[in-house]
Amino acid sequence: MPPEAAGAAEKTAPRHWSHPALVALIYAVVIIIAQLVIHRHLTDYVGPDNDDAMRLVEVRDFLAGQGWFDMMQYRLGLEGGTLMHWSRFIDLPIASLILFFRMFVSPEGAEAAALTVWPLTLILPLMFFMGLAGRRIAGAEGMHFSLILTSLFVVISPRFVPGSIDHDNVQLGLVALTVAMLADETYRPRNFAIAAIALAVQLGIGAETTPFVAVACMSVACLWAWKGEDFAPAAKAFALTLTIAVSAAFFSLVPPRLYSTVTCDNLSLGFYAITSAGCVGLLLSSLFASRLSRPWRIAILAVNGAFVFATTVALAQQCLRNPLADLDPMLMDFWLSRVTEAQSIISVAHRQPDTLGAFYATGLLAMLICAARILRGNRASLHAMLMALIAINWMITLVQVRGAEFANLLAIPPLALAIAELRKSYMADTRNLRSVLLYAVTILASVPAVWAVGGALASKGIINGFTVATPAKAEEAANCASREALAPIAGLEPGVVAAASNMGAPILRFTPHRALSGPYHRDPDGMLAELHIGLAEPKHAEALLREAKVTIVAFCKGDPQVELISERAPKGFYAQLSAGRVPVYLEPIAAPTESDVQLYRVKPQD
Repeated sequence: MPPEAAGAAEKTAPRHWSHPALVALIYAVVIIIAQLVIHRHLTDYVGPDNDDAMRLVEVRDFLAGQGWFDMMQYRLGLEGGTLMHWSRFIDLPIASLILFFRMFVSPEGAEAAALTVWPLTLILPLMFFMGLAGRRIAGAEGMHFSLILTSLFVVISPRFVPGSIDHDNVQLGLVALTVAMLADETYRPRNFAIAAIALAVQLGIGAETTPFVAVACMSVACLWAWKGEDFAPAAKAFALTLTIAVSAAFFSLVPPRLYSTVTCDNLSLGFYAITSAGCVGLLLSSLFASRLSRPWRIAILAVNGAFVFATTVALAQQCLRNPLADLDPMLMDFWLSRVTEAQSIISVAHRQPDTLGAFYATGLLAMLICAARILRGNRASLHAMLMALIAINWMITLVQVRGAEFANLLAIPPLALAIAELRKSYMADTRNLRSVLLYAVTILASVPAVWAVGGALASKGIINGFTVATPAKAEEAANCASREALAPIAGLEPGVVAAASNMGAPILRFTPHRALSGPYHRDPDGMLAELHIGLAEPKHAEALLREAKVTIVAFCKGDPQVELISERAPKGFYAQLSAGRVPVYLEPIAAPTESDVQLYRVKPQD
């Protein structure tokens, strides 16, 4: 459907049926109510992800007076703490909500209210942006299909559940905003300026969407090279706004002492310089070269690309590869290779082949649809941009499945357009079996959950496919990180706790102690210290414990990492504790009999 046809369709539709803000609000309210009903039995107001607990710890420290630029987590890792790579852009609104609710309820109640409201509130802008993207691409009907698919996406995603305060939900909303603005085929400068702001905020929040930001910027640059003078105002607005916005993000988040430091997991001089170089090149090109012929514009675009690449090599060459590539092999073995969202397609195919469709099929289908439209010359520029944005996240998913949510979200607008067109064909001849089947199959294939169910049915059979499997071992359901499990050490004088990395964030949340290890790549020394302790024979483990100034050992036999270490080192510290052989330098701390965590005080050295 060309833009003029979409516009005509909107004019003929009833105003209340096609107004994007009102329609998105209705969908969002229904989804929020559904989320509250579905998750009404949650036993903890903080999400189950370690990052949710760590974010709350960071917000608490911020509210307690830790500086805006001070991102040290002083209670994580070896002495001195760990410099975290997270952003105050997320801490600030959560902290503000907690302060607001403190006026009415207790501090803990304020936390619970804020952590419930925050992820649910983010559903509102996500629905509006996705509805707007669908409307701009496929008219009012496409808007509804986009909202329906987005509603299913939200209900299935863990990112919009009460207690989910990690930054991925905000990034998903910003990605949706970017697509909605870039989908404007009239090339209004205002929309491209808004897209630039969204991209700058994404860089300020975290590095997960950096490839998406890069491809979005390249898409705008390619549109200028292809369209020339018609696109010049939009290109100028985009380049100038992004330069200003990324500068504002850099100077509002990076402390002056780190201005010259290059890191690849957050906004630093590297990403700031690369983005600025590209923006300056695009701005100058759109100002002085827009009237040149297309071959000349493409040549200038190539020069700009070479300039950006040279800037990258000069300032941030290390960011051209995986930022986790330098991790110690032991951390790769015992930690990263076991993280679910860090699995590659090869690992997923080996361990959980039934989930492949949910991760990869929807994005692949959307890319094929975009490719077909490009080949037919059907709004080729728009679909080339959509295909590029989906493709970069889909390729990330091949390496780490964490990219699947972004790829699946970005797949919705082109799929909504395809479904709207198929519905039109179906309505024109409802007796045409081929049209009916194609319409129905496309709808089903556009929902990742359908692929997940289909994979489960194919893998386990019809009966077992709908059955929730119980854990194979009781230890897999071990209570290693609850408030009750850690209560015996909550009132003790602050010290250093050695525990499996998955217990790190809960220890920081529920106790005043410093956790030696947490599942974060910024704490490699602390994680390695804990792994060496667990693997070492008890006599050597004592020396390592004292070297790290550990005062408390929190041991949970059912923790997956503890089980792995015990299996690898049968004579090691963790294996001996699992067998009930407690070294003489440890003194048991009384705990409830039903607790899965054994707590020990490290006796002072004689």
